[in-house]
Amino acid sequence: MLLDPRDLGLDERALPAAEIRRRERAREAGGGVAGYATDGDQAVVALALGGELVVVEPETGAVRTLPTGGGVVDPRPDPTGALVGYVSDGALHVIGVDGTGRRTLAAPEAPEVTYGLAEHVAGESMHRLRGWWWAPDGQRLVTARVDESGVRVWWVADVADPAARPAARRYPEAGTANADVGLVVLGLDGSRVTVDWDRAGFEYLTGVTWDGTGLTIAVQNRAQTCVRVLRVDPGTGASEVEHEQRDAAWVSLVPGTPARTAGGALVWTADIDETRHLLVGGEPVTPAGLQVAAVLGVDGDTVLFSATTEPVERHVWTWSPAGLARSTTQGVHDGHLAGGTSVLVSRGLDDPETRATVRVGDGPPAAVLSHAHRPPVAPRVDLFHAGARALRTAVLLPTGHRPGDGPLPVLLDPYGGPAAQRVLAAQSAYVTSQWFADQGFAVVVVDGRGTPGRGPRWERLVHLDFGAAALEDQIAGLAAAAERHTDLDLARVAMRGWSYGGYLAARAVLQRPDVFHAAVAGAPVTDQWLYDTHWQERFLGHPDDNADIYERDSLLRYAPDLRRPLLLVHGLRDDNVHAAHTLKLSAALLAAGRPHNVLPVPTGSHMVGGDVAAHLLVAERDFLRAALQPQT
Repeated sequence: MLLDPRDLGLDERALPAAEIRRRERAREAGGGVAGYATDGDQAVVALALGGELVVVEPETGAVRTLPTGGGVVDPRPDPTGALVGYVSDGALHVIGVDGTGRRTLAAPEAPEVTYGLAEHVAGESMHRLRGWWWAPDGQRLVTARVDESGVRVWWVADVADPAARPAARRYPEAGTANADVGLVVLGLDGSRVTVDWDRAGFEYLTGVTWDGTGLTIAVQNRAQTCVRVLRVDPGTGASEVEHEQRDAAWVSLVPGTPARTAGGALVWTADIDETRHLLVGGEPVTPAGLQVAAVLGVDGDTVLFSATTEPVERHVWTWSPAGLARSTTQGVHDGHLAGGTSVLVSRGLDDPETRATVRVGDGPPAAVLSHAHRPPVAPRVDLFHAGARALRTAVLLPTGHRPGDGPLPVLLDPYGGPAAQRVLAAQSAYVTSQWFADQGFAVVVVDGRGTPGRGPRWERLVHLDFGAAALEDQIAGLAAAAERHTDLDLARVAMRGWSYGGYLAARAVLQRPDVFHAAVAGAPVTDQWLYDTHWQERFLGHPDDNADIYERDSLLRYAPDLRRPLLLVHGLRDDNVHAAHTLKLSAALLAAGRPHNVLPVPTGSHMVGGDVAAHLLVAERDFLRAALQPQT
């Protein structure tokens, strides 16, 4: 079945979480509705729309564009609905919802300083997208002050326009200085209080919450082996340790934490043996085997969280003093809880669409009508456990293919690394994979060691082993898939992937040409020193201590070993995995006399969208078809 890949409606929920967050930040700087927030009573909605600040009053339908001068990021009404705070040009401002009284609460003291924005590593790997928070009474707010003057400058050029100046980006590569991040409490009366904690020992600010019970922050040390939850006095800036968590490898940061119940109990998580538990008031409240993924909301003394006992599914649970309850239908669920209203968003294997329902109090759920484009392919997924490690694996075959119809070239389509899952009980996770299957491939997707959902011990199996374990697991999943589906032709096997998946695909043909006969590597990290501090040092340690591990897991040293077709694809405006990664590997391959293909995307950032993404899929398909031609 030949379909135009532009019609696939590629689902962002199949992307790694960090990439979704990166796209959200890009939208905020561009056109369309980038984000919105409401006051406590939902009487005022503030939108960032094409860089402008728009206020909507749902009850009357009134819409106003407030005079800000443009460049608006992260607008948020105060809890009382009187003011809207927002960031513009690195400064934090407030303005009345009627458009009057605009003033600046904090302005940068130097070009490298910003207020109210999350620094690079916070957004990429800490789950912290925000840089400022209102006090519950709307009279004060707390803001991050980020000084990047000590962070190295990288340059991202528009090579398609030789007259354009390269854009400077402060990028903290592994082993180098991070941004200096502090917190300041600002009052509408002009007061300013600096929050005090051991910033030299705990340089990462991982979470902030300010509710009726007080101001709480979480901080992490550079080695990521300790996280402290601190109570802060917003009047003096003094802080004291309320909770501390340690781990010899790293302490995992869970989205939505820290949080508090209405009674002031700290909502956190604890890794105990094989299980990541929900912690309320210092006590585990979830059973062994239920792996907590995120805290989604706290309303009164009820906590909404996502968790799983089977990694391919993710359920929404509630905990309250009365006990536990969970979503009932199979699939992958997300949600939110606030003000007595809950939202449940569900995906499953029976339908490619996403279903959303809203429930007010104990009332019946009401479905939210969706106008989303329905993909023209219907993924048919065989999910199973592969090998001795019970690797969660999915196989997709061409539409209409029956056992015995003939041998199929095999395409592994993983992310495969830590912090992201590809094997999920949701059709929407496999739209692109099914498109490749319908081009004549048997597509295999394997989640190996380090992927989420199987508990803290499983996640940490990749500590100091960034690539070898992941590649072994892809091979084990492939072997199990071939036993289960005998039409898979193991003499014609390729791998495609992006970001970590691109690294894994390139490593596959460089190190295991006996198994893999071709690869497409999109935006691969080829030099482990050239990725950011918080991500790399979590898994590989500090490069000053573990230079041999960084060298071992970089791809450049293996360039002379290439014996299989390799297509490297990279967006030249990529400010996350810089195009230097692909260029350095290509240079090493050329120096070793190893032929390969490079497909640069002049307008592409880390992930490529729109028609260009569709054309890339076709280019990948054509390359793989040519590389996997049957031998005569």
